[in-house]
Amino acid sequence: MLREGILRQVESTPGLQVCGEAATAKDAFQEIQRELPDLVLMDISLPDKSGLELIKDLQSFVPQVAILVFSMHDEILYAERVMRAGAKGYLMKGAGSDKLKEAIQRVLSGELYLSSKISTQIINGLSGKNSANLGLRRLSDRELEIFDLIGRGHTNMQIAEKLHISVRTVDAHRTNIKAKLNLADGASLVRKAILWVEDDSKEYRP
Repeated sequence: MLREGILRQVESTPGLQVCGEAATAKDAFQEIQRELPDLVLMDISLPDKSGLELIKDLQSFVPQVAILVFSMHDEILYAERVMRAGAKGYLMKGAGSDKLKEAIQRVLSGELYLSSKISTQIINGLSGKNSANLGLRRLSDRELEIFDLIGRGHTNMQIAEKLHISVRTVDAHRTNIKAKLNLADGASLVRKAILWVEDDSKEYRP
């Protein structure tokens, strides 16, 4: 339903045309290589693979394709990460259709697109805003992905299967996450991850 809504917005804009869509990272990767669009509009929450990993894959195989991330996740945590991975912009889903069209046009024109809020954060460094999440900025992309999955109730085995890594590697990441977030034990990690997932989606919950 979300993709259909975006498709209608894009198709109603003069000069823009949708050449394909996909529900998974695997399908998206194949479709993008086949169609070679000028721009890819994508989320970072995908059922089969992290959107950050998909961005990195696209940068390796089709670097000429511009990527604009359109996601509900906290831009303070994710905008810098997606830009480092190779995306050209980040827009939160609550921004509205006018902002979406503006972001698409800006990226197609060769510019970078970020909200004024996150632009200020990047230029001036960390401010006191969203201080509860600042510790998460110390996590690597993989650690943040695992932290998110823990908060969504995934077991170590499920995380290992989803990310195609060993359970021992998941355990190692959990240990690093606890150290970086100064958490005493696994129960504290699970509680913090659950609270973060709930807070991350609360603002944009229908």
